[in-house]
Amino acid sequence: MGEEPARTAYDAFASIYNEFNHRNDYEMWLGEVLLPELERHGLKRGRALDVGCGTGRAFAPLLRRGWELRGCDLSPAMLERARKEGGDRVQLDVVDMRELPVYGEFELVLSLNDSVNYLLGDDDLRNALAKMGANLADDGLLLFDVNSKGTYDSGAWSGDPLTVEHEGRSWTWHGIGEVEDEPSVYETRIEGDDIEPIVHRERFRSEAEVREAVAAAGLDCLASLGMQEIDEKVVLTAPPDESRDYKVVYIGKPV
Repeated sequence: MGEEPARTAYDAFASIYNEFNHRNDYEMWLGEVLLPELERHGLKRGRALDVGCGTGRAFAPLLRRGWELRGCDLSPAMLERARKEGGDRVQLDVVDMRELPVYGEFELVLSLNDSVNYLLGDDDLRNALAKMGANLADDGLLLFDVNSKGTYDSGAWSGDPLTVEHEGRSWTWHGIGEVEDEPSVYETRIEGDDIEPIVHRERFRSEAEVREAVAAAGLDCLASLGMQEIDEKVVLTAPPDESRDYKVVYIGKPV
């Protein structure tokens, strides 16, 4: 997740990111679904580290539940917007997740919104997960998600264009599909009001590949859960189905 292409994309995306994603309900997704699932795996409330925190849209569900929170992201422009979400309650750092320092011991380390899919190199996922794991307390939990194969093979990554309208502005997400000569790497382009065209590249990683990286990072994979929306509610199911689910959620802990 170096300066190209992820930082370039998100520095450009930052000015419209919240507006483009205005339909996302973080209180429902994180607060009402993911946190209770983590509690079933032994999560204890305390300190949380949000890796790839973006504009800080996951902050509010954690802060209102009494979590002490720190965030980091590769994009300075995204963090500028995150400061408005967390104020002086959330310390923020510009950092590449593959080079994540040890900030301390956290009860929860999370990396959501397919942040790890931007890690394109063969060893990048393992290295990033190892850095996240180094920040976990002995009884802490790691939470992250990846996009499913079905997401990349259809919809906004490979299918019909997706147009988003918000408060008089409009943007279109064009799925370009799998990059020639780069298997499992997919590309999209966002165009519209008040931005130059933005290109995103992500790498699909199968459940077997992710589990291998988790183990190589010195972590135990407690769960892999498919995520879908039914009647505008997020639903988690096991085992995940790469065709049915649009994301796969992973929960890990130190070995």
